[in-house]
Amino acid sequence: MKPLEAVTVVELASLAPAPFGCMMLADLGAHVTRVERPGSGALDVPTAALDRGKTTIVADLKTPDGLAAVRELASAADVFVEAYRPGVAERLGVGPDDLLALNPRLVYVRMTGWGQHGPLAQTAGHDINYLALSGMLYPLARPGERPNPPTNVLADFAGGGMLLANGVLAALVARATTGRGQVLDVAMVDGASLYSTFLRGLHAVGLWSGEPGTNLLDGGAPFYDTYTCADGRHVAVGALEPQFFAALVDGLGLDATTMPAQTDVTGWSRWREVLTATFATKTRDEWAQLFDGTDACVTPVLTPWEAPHHPHAVGREAFVDVDGVTMPAPAPRFGGSD
Repeated sequence: MKPLEAVTVVELASLAPAPFGCMMLADLGAHVTRVERPGSGALDVPTAALDRGKTTIVADLKTPDGLAAVRELASAADVFVEAYRPGVAERLGVGPDDLLALNPRLVYVRMTGWGQHGPLAQTAGHDINYLALSGMLYPLARPGERPNPPTNVLADFAGGGMLLANGVLAALVARATTGRGQVLDVAMVDGASLYSTFLRGLHAVGLWSGEPGTNLLDGGAPFYDTYTCADGRHVAVGALEPQFFAALVDGLGLDATTMPAQTDVTGWSRWREVLTATFATKTRDEWAQLFDGTDACVTPVLTPWEAPHHPHAVGREAFVDVDGVTMPAPAPRFGGSD
């Protein structure tokens, strides 16, 4: 039995963040019913991979029959998820007051980019905008270059979908004590801001200068960066701790006694020159084989399509096939359930 097998979720179809959060709930065993609008097939392509484990029905909330069907589902559900702009659900007759009156134990989730209140609440936005305003897009750059958006994973999926799933679980725990549901205001800009917590702590104690690409964890340190190999592909190096750095130097066949100390920031440019030249002498997979099983923290930079075939992914059964599509397996794993 999976952890959420007793939980039922109603999800009003939308794009990316909310479907991802509901997918995570379905992975954990929840029975998720996705309500699609008639004729909205344009949503099928981008969300198809996020609909695994769900049941899809079609209902038009603008018709009496469609509204009645969704209200009936919500009256018996544990969780209801909508991703409209503020006020839209109320106008359709499926706002929090409408549904909590039918089902006081309902956990009602509102997923938006900017949240339910604030000057931007009614404006459009996307992952890149939420990152920009949260301060998390600025650090994603090399020195002197413009910020580079990391696809749409940080605000949409991590800051949105993951926050949704986390909030739902907390609300279900609270309901077990109080017997009452509640309304969750899940904003992607809030989630993106949460991911800046550690960076802000480093900045407060002087360990983050604020200039992108010059700090310990953003590519400023030569031992925490990516390097181009002889075949044009890349390896990632994360040898932060002294013992891991020593393993990196040993694996590369370098003599650390002729080089600046790892912690000498003024010597980082010299280390970068040497590491760049050395990694360029072998292919990505040759370096991967050389460092395999060591603590040098050197890994090949795989494409998303290569990743499922890496021995570690295969050994952990980290990917599954769903309707002919290879996708990540549910996570985390629970020892007490299948």
